[in-house]
Amino acid sequence: MKKVFVLLVALAMVFASAACAQQAAAEPAAAEPAAEEAAEEVVAEAPAEEAEAAPAIENPVIRLSTTTSVNDSGLLPYLQPYFEAATGYTLEVTSAGTGAAIEKARTGDADALLVHAKASEEEYIAEGFGEERVPFMYNFFVIVGPKDDPSGVKNTATAADAFKAIAASGSTFITRGDDSGTNKAELKIWTAAEITPAGEWYVNIGGGMGQALTTADEMGAYTLSDKATFLATDTSLVILLGESDDMKNTYSMIAVTPERWPDTNYEGAKAFIAWMTSAEALDLIDAYGVEEYGEQLFFTIR
Repeated sequence: MKKVFVLLVALAMVFASAACAQQAAAEPAAAEPAAEEAAEEVVAEAPAEEAEAAPAIENPVIRLSTTTSVNDSGLLPYLQPYFEAATGYTLEVTSAGTGAAIEKARTGDADALLVHAKASEEEYIAEGFGEERVPFMYNFFVIVGPKDDPSGVKNTATAADAFKAIAASGSTFITRGDDSGTNKAELKIWTAAEITPAGEWYVNIGGGMGQALTTADEMGAYTLSDKATFLATDTSLVILLGESDDMKNTYSMIAVTPERWPDTNYEGAKAFIAWMTSAEALDLIDAYGVEEYGEQLFFTIR
């Protein structure tokens, strides 16, 4: 009887050991579906990550031909990193007087224009070189000169009256003479004043706005400037007349049409214009100069 009992206990231990071995062997198999599910999750996430990646830009460089004032005032250098970070494009900027800037686009050496001479812009479009003219901001021309103001410009009400006073006194006036937007505006004012400027008092430097301001400062002379560039240039000159109705200065952008120049970066030009007219860019433009100069330098058109 005792032998039977011992035999039964031994058999029970054998069966228990076998059961434990089977359970241990089964555990890895149970873990396999979890590993498969994890792998499936990784595979499922991959397409989503690829979808979030920005599409490659075929031609990332935009050649912008612009007027000197947006460069010399610091506005364009201020906006450029924001634009490039937001779009992935790189802006290649050349600046000159508006006439030269438009000519650069006319010969196919630019993708987009940013200038400020409405009549010249409309002529350029009418010739079939550009598409829509997009006005997006403005500032004001100002007549600046020496503090003692020998011509009494600060007592005049309009730019035409100021030019009449300068011509009558024979005070030195610096003209850019470079077919820029500012130069065109100046000549328009002389026409309104019914004066053809000539003589030793009318000095033509054939240069940019910064050079005109520096020369006027050195000679104790008058000149016409956009307000933003004047404030950004260190001189002893003062504003004697500004922000009158005949001194508004509007800036526009134009995309060079691929119908005239098939190799133009038309998509890049459109991306530049779209960003420059976005709420982000317009807010940045409105804020420019407020902290440094205590006033807004450019005003946006919304």
